[in-house]
Amino acid sequence: MAGRINDDDVKAVRDAVPIDSVVSEYLQLRSAGGGNLKGLCPFHDEKSPSFQVSPSKGLFHCFGCQEGGDSISFLMKLEHLTFAESVERLAAQAGITLRYEQGGYNSNRQQGERTRLIEAHKVAAAFFTEQLASPEAEIGRRFLSERGFDEQAATHFGVGYAPAGWDQLVRYLRGKGFTDRELITSGIAQDGRRGPIDRFRGRLIWPIRDITGEVVGFGARKLREDDNGPKYLNTPETPLYRKSQVLYGIDLAKRDIAKDNRAVVVEGYTDVMACHLAGITTAIATCGTAFGAEHIKILRRVLMDDSGSHRAGEVVFTFDGDAAGQKAALRAFEDDQRFAARTSIAISPGGMDPCDLRLAHGDQAVADMVENRTPLFEFAVQSIIARHNLDTAEGRSAALEQATPVVAQMKDSSLQHEYAVRLAGLVGIPDERFVVQRVAQLARWERERKQRGESPRGRRSVPAPAAPAVPERRGPALDRNNPAHQVERELLKLALQFPHLVAPAFDAYEESEFTAPPYTLVRRLIAAAGGVTDADENLVTRVLDAAPDDTVRVLIRELTVEAPLTSRAPDERYAGEHLVRVRLAAVEQRMRDLEIVARRIEAQSANSQAAQERQQLWTLQQYRTALQARGPAALYG
Repeated sequence: MAGRINDDDVKAVRDAVPIDSVVSEYLQLRSAGGGNLKGLCPFHDEKSPSFQVSPSKGLFHCFGCQEGGDSISFLMKLEHLTFAESVERLAAQAGITLRYEQGGYNSNRQQGERTRLIEAHKVAAAFFTEQLASPEAEIGRRFLSERGFDEQAATHFGVGYAPAGWDQLVRYLRGKGFTDRELITSGIAQDGRRGPIDRFRGRLIWPIRDITGEVVGFGARKLREDDNGPKYLNTPETPLYRKSQVLYGIDLAKRDIAKDNRAVVVEGYTDVMACHLAGITTAIATCGTAFGAEHIKILRRVLMDDSGSHRAGEVVFTFDGDAAGQKAALRAFEDDQRFAARTSIAISPGGMDPCDLRLAHGDQAVADMVENRTPLFEFAVQSIIARHNLDTAEGRSAALEQATPVVAQMKDSSLQHEYAVRLAGLVGIPDERFVVQRVAQLARWERERKQRGESPRGRRSVPAPAAPAVPERRGPALDRNNPAHQVERELLKLALQFPHLVAPAFDAYEESEFTAPPYTLVRRLIAAAGGVTDADENLVTRVLDAAPDDTVRVLIRELTVEAPLTSRAPDERYAGEHLVRVRLAAVEQRMRDLEIVARRIEAQSANSQAAQERQQLWTLQQYRTALQARGPAALYG
């Protein structure tokens, strides 16, 4: 068994790999103000970004599902890794050699299973690419050349060749120290009568990488007639490879997808290669499965597919023009509502896929195909209309009945009127106003149906889901509309994020000056962590360590990553305003309490006792006046 990783090495890994660089491998991040970044949460489905990263604190927190932590816990939760596996992955990125408490440095045997499987795939991928230059692989090189891919293209995409022998790769990987169990678990090998044999033999190989660029599986293309297997053979489902969650080419395309705000979805490995070589570097493909909900989640995070964003993204689907391609396009349209982005379809002339189109007509033809795309809902409407005989009244009526709901479901309601008029023309209905009214009526019914939780395929009511779309917050109940609580929250955010701005005055504040009980507790924890006057970079870590439970830790992470409510960078003036406002509110509350006490005493004719309360009240009135007149200066006497 591997020993516990040395604590100093864990800290070195945290310091060496910034959390924003780790998170940005999986989702697009934009500025959230105050030095923080935001993106669509990878842990739950959401329409607008509630996931924030604080690079200065090394923490992330989602205000929707309450997940949070540092770069190590981010990898643990997203990749389902152990603590050791997460540290090992980050250490490998940073070039840090780890020490283990039971002695010695990191060795292959000390790595977690997932790390070992990743390494096995990496070594196998290098083996396949090396084999592509062998004499036996001439058939594979010819296949690539005939499709317009030269040696440079093959190298860029890591294309390789699997030898036809039964166990050449197995023997090679055994020589590198991998066990038979690891090779079977990885899907690289399969059980044979006399032990593991190569899963891929005599085929052209494409490495399938995850969004971070790690090889997690392979796709293999048949080359010989005597190969009785399927045309394409992929890695089976493994701890690393789940086809519903993998997009081929996403590692190469993700940065341009984020930059161009557009993704192009094609159908195969060679189509991705053809698009990228033709300048469409945002092309990706599914791996032996239909484009589905998990793929959408990946794309939405990379696109920052935010329903509230002013920079609308776009997803372009490319399909063959035949019946199967049209069916696939309509299936994609069913998922259209999951995107905030616009969705379009690009069909090449003659029904050629991008690879064949590039081979026949060159790179520009591929670029033109994408540029001449059609909105997906419009394609869906035209496909529906094409099924009916518009020369008859019955055909026109049926086409209108089936196509109208498609227009009514358009995300952009401002375009509904325009397309309702167009639908009337396509179907041949002279009364445009009737079609416009019908679309508006269905759109209204659709909104009401969603509010009632009814099924889109029927009129019967169905129970609303047991849990909300966005998980309930688990933090303490707070009145976020209470102005006093808002000011207290802002001051605590400044204390955790910019302690130097509120020091030393903040450390003199009593717990009682924070009226919300959860904020009172956070004030106590900051004091227990040593206060802000001599705070160092580990202040937040100490506060989190002092927290009594996860509920309080959620609140602390929120306060640490939530941007201050100011359009400018927080400064001493901004901090002073909030120091004064919290103190002023506490003084005024104390004055109200004393007034009540004094009046009660006076009502009992105990005027001498009431005089003491009145004296305290007068003193507080003078202090309040000084606070109002002098501001932060009054806090320092």
